[in-house]
Amino acid sequence: MVTRVNPPSAERTSPPGAGPRPAPALSEGVRVRVLRLVYGDPRAAAELVARLTERQAAGLDPLPAEPADLAPETLRAHRHEIRALPDGTRLVLLLAAADQYPVATHAFLRAVAAARLDTRPLEAAEAAGIAHATAGGVGFRDAWTRIAAYETAAPADRRDAHRLLARVLHGAAETPRRSWHRGAGALGPSARLAAELTAAAARARAAGDPALAGALAERAAALCTDPGERSRLLAEAAADAWRRGDGDRSRALAARTDADALTGILALRTGHAGEAFDALLAGAVRAAGARPAPGDPLPGRDGSTAFPVSLPVASSGTSPVAPHEPVPHEPGEAAGSAPAAPVTHLLARAAEAAVYTGDLRRCREAALVAGQSGIDPPGVLGGIAAAVDGRYEDARNLLEATAGRCGPGGDPTLLLHAGIAALMLGDHTRAATATVRAAAAARALGVTAAVSQAMEFRAYADFWTGRPRAAEAAALDALRQAYATGQDNGACHLQAALAMFAALTGDEVLCRERAAAARSYALAHALGLPAALAQWALAFLDLGSGRFDAAAARLRALAASGPGHGHRAIRHLATPHYVEAAVRTGETRVARAAHADYDRWARAVGSADDLALSARCQALLTPGADAVEHYRTALRLHAEGTRAFERARTELLFGSALRRLRRRTEARDRLHSAMEAFESFDAPHCAESARAELRALGAPAAPTRGDRRPTVHLTAQQLLVARMAADGATNREIAARLALSPRTIDHHLRGVFTRLGIRSRIELVRLLADADGG
Repeated sequence: MVTRVNPPSAERTSPPGAGPRPAPALSEGVRVRVLRLVYGDPRAAAELVARLTERQAAGLDPLPAEPADLAPETLRAHRHEIRALPDGTRLVLLLAAADQYPVATHAFLRAVAAARLDTRPLEAAEAAGIAHATAGGVGFRDAWTRIAAYETAAPADRRDAHRLLARVLHGAAETPRRSWHRGAGALGPSARLAAELTAAAARARAAGDPALAGALAERAAALCTDPGERSRLLAEAAADAWRRGDGDRSRALAARTDADALTGILALRTGHAGEAFDALLAGAVRAAGARPAPGDPLPGRDGSTAFPVSLPVASSGTSPVAPHEPVPHEPGEAAGSAPAAPVTHLLARAAEAAVYTGDLRRCREAALVAGQSGIDPPGVLGGIAAAVDGRYEDARNLLEATAGRCGPGGDPTLLLHAGIAALMLGDHTRAATATVRAAAAARALGVTAAVSQAMEFRAYADFWTGRPRAAEAAALDALRQAYATGQDNGACHLQAALAMFAALTGDEVLCRERAAAARSYALAHALGLPAALAQWALAFLDLGSGRFDAAAARLRALAASGPGHGHRAIRHLATPHYVEAAVRTGETRVARAAHADYDRWARAVGSADDLALSARCQALLTPGADAVEHYRTALRLHAEGTRAFERARTELLFGSALRRLRRRTEARDRLHSAMEAFESFDAPHCAESARAELRALGAPAAPTRGDRRPTVHLTAQQLLVARMAADGATNREIAARLALSPRTIDHHLRGVFTRLGIRSRIELVRLLADADGG
């Protein structure tokens, strides 16, 4: 999915003598980040878009980071306004801007008092509408005006302003900001100041302020005289930028270093997953000094074992960090042990990259390096490696140990791995707890990049437990955050997840568009997980719509896909659906083989949900009345689990089997229960399947609900579109905001009108107003 920003031709910058250069087509992630970089200013956005290279427009290279490179014409106009002000006014504005940009220090009033400055000249700025006095100092009209007030001043004046601000910052908590101003006021390189800034950055990092830490580290690098130390400081600044959600600046800084491991970490979230794995594993090997014996190939190349899990795992992994970040202590890792800390994190990321590609055999390589390094495989790595080897009981024990570390107040990395492990074990309640706590911990630490990843997995927990609206809303929110923070690989996976949610609700147009967008990006970046999830979404859509041949064909193709195209985890996750489609199309031999491996995993893990689905598969594979007891077993197990939607599907299949066996009373009860459940899940196509079975039974189906409240009948996506439309946005404007086509928005609005029984936007505005008022 790409969108196009069309700036007015007069605002585009072109080489002398050339006509206006047409605005390039932007990927959705680039579009979101462009608006973020220019503070939402549409004119500045148009100017920046016209200046992007093709690689920047496609998201392959980072966007510009400095204001002068973002929108020079916009900044030039603001500078012109500043230069028109009296000298005294410009001086006051410079001091206020230096106090706010690029690091907020809140020392303006103290600096004014210490220097006995006259603030009356500020009245000229107020009269011009440029700035105004506030209780804390000065408020600028907008971000560009603040930047212009700073950059218009002479370098010597800027240094004087920083030195004045540094003199009035005395508190112990203000030490990092005092160091910042001292560094900004320096005349040239200084090893002493660089060391002070480095220490201040470490304190800011420990206090959970990656924005301040990054600014200090960058300034320290600028003042540093040693090339090796400068590279290290830039790597730290790049990691800080990533933590605070500034992916473009992080990538730009990383390109100025020789930190291959950091490059691999960034590639995990924005680049080619296979290349990310290679860089991360190589970094771990170098950090640990662990190498395979000469001539001893790494295990896992035969591809003989499937990976049995109950959920897509580690699609986006944990928050990318530099090797210098504090590491949660894994089993067998001593506190403060070096080199275990960087090795642990790099191996965890390498495992995530392997899962991303779908080449799960690579997890064995990472596990081997861990063993040679004398540390236990971190996070879910050990469980994945055991599962790849077919050691299901060992995998269960290792995953259970990881899932158990989901207490409050933990490290977001540890909590997210706990959530992933819980999802693999089918424990959705614990997964929801761990992922919510991971997001909270990430926010508390200022690790913005990790929040959307935690929300990703929370969406799965909501989805499986019968809360599709909450799941869709969480995924949409996470998608926006992923795009804004430069995590395009994570955004791809979320697109695929949203395709799955659309398949559940029977929204064919949206499902196909989301799946196509996910697969297109995934195949270009070797992202086997989202590619497979999108394929599964399409198969699930076919299955729910009664297109059993198409569903079976898609699931067969999924099973045959190689790394970067499919994913064994998704293939296994979709096994119950494949068995259903295969039985309908006569492929019972293949279905039995698929079920046998699934059943072995379900029994090893002991998840009530997985055991219920295995019993359902057995019922489908058992002819006649002998299937009834398997269905009863499945429903008994469903009652102990949390996957409410799959329970409804089991009831639908059981009711259909009972109808064919002429057990009318129980069939009617099961089918009515399934129909009501599907309606509550907003799965109208599945509900219609239950109604069709009831009609075939000769039993009346309950009428659809007459309640027209939007919050009752609309999916999260439909409700979002409806609210935008009610606010006056056009279909094209809504499409640009949601990364969808105008055709899909039109489809959504028609669905909204149909579900609510209305015929115009005026009625929609009234209904939403009534709902919000109630």
